Amino acid sequence: MEQLAETRDIIIRREGRAGRITLNRPRRLNALTWDMCLAIERALAAWRTDENVDLVMIDGAGERAFCAGGDLAEMYRTGKAGDFDYGRRFWRDEYRMNATIAEYPKPVIAFLHGFVMGGGVGVGCHGSHRIVGATSRVAMPECAIGLVPDVGGSLLLATAPGRSGEFLGVTGWRMRGEDALFAGFADHYIPEERWDELRAALIESGDAGLVEAASERAPESRLAALQEEIWRLFDGADIHAIAATLEADGGALAEEARNLMATGAPLSMGCTIEIIHRVRAVPTIRYALTQEFRFTFRSMEKGDFLEGIRARIIDKDNAPRWRHDSIAALPKEDIAAMLAPLGKDELGWEDQP
Repeated sequence: MEQLAETRDIIIRREGRAGRITLNRPRRLNALTWDMCLAIERALAAWRTDENVDLVMIDGAGERAFCAGGDLAEMYRTGKAGDFDYGRRFWRDEYRMNATIAEYPKPVIAFLHGFVMGGGVGVGCHGSHRIVGATSRVAMPECAIGLVPDVGGSLLLATAPGRSGEFLGVTGWRMRGEDALFAGFADHYIPEERWDELRAALIESGDAGLVEAASERAPESRLAALQEEIWRLFDGADIHAIAATLEADGGALAEEARNLMATGAPLSMGCTIEIIHRVRAVPTIRYALTQEFRFTFRSMEKGDFLEGIRARIIDKDNAPRWRHDSIAALPKEDIAAMLAPLGKDELGWEDQP
């Protein structure tokens, strides 16, 4: 085994024919830090032309999570102090890493156990072979903290079947492994008790084809069964139309969606729908990340991100005071302003390996 990097938070090494990345913060559900993003990108750059590396494997330590999101405490601290540049630089580097995974020339195999949310989707759900099992719970709950589904998640939502992307994006609904397969967030269902055996075989052989050979039939997906109803409820032109349809519907799914959306920031939900619609027309990872960055760049200064983090993570009172009292009170002009081009600050790719 060749060790490239090992810190308290991430272990990077080459074993056999595989480059291996293990997120190593189990007590924090492997929450992603800025340094971890940079370490992943450096490893991928080193392995891109390494003839001894046939594939890359990414997994998470502990039993509870692959990666439950980003570590937001420092971003909150700096943002409250008026330093918006820290978060903007973090997002630039994280998004570049997300694009690197999505465009990587070698197989990237992710073992997605437990919670896979937010930043975890960006690390685990853009690879070529995304494996889920019985414990997998995949979601993009960013609207509840005043963000939008980012890290390239808008591309996955835009290309999901029907209008399930809109549904998942504004509700943060948690997908089981079989739902993630249906939605396009994962590729293979393999019982988790067989993952160690599969990892060992991949290390020895460097043959990513072993993943498909090990796949099994997944349980029936509830998300798939709800498609007709989701399309009817979430086919609106914008968040206002969707909210009106949900309000007028007396069905169980509409009630579930309304309850989940009641926890989200209206501005975030409005921008999420707009971003998904834009990316559906231009379904590429770089375009998706560019749209997302326009929002996150402004999210501390002009959005609800700092208030969302305060309410959900810092004070934990779960009583955020959003800039808009409701979706009905959200002007369309505010959505357009959050997603307007950034000019010289637009997300660039010049530093990408």
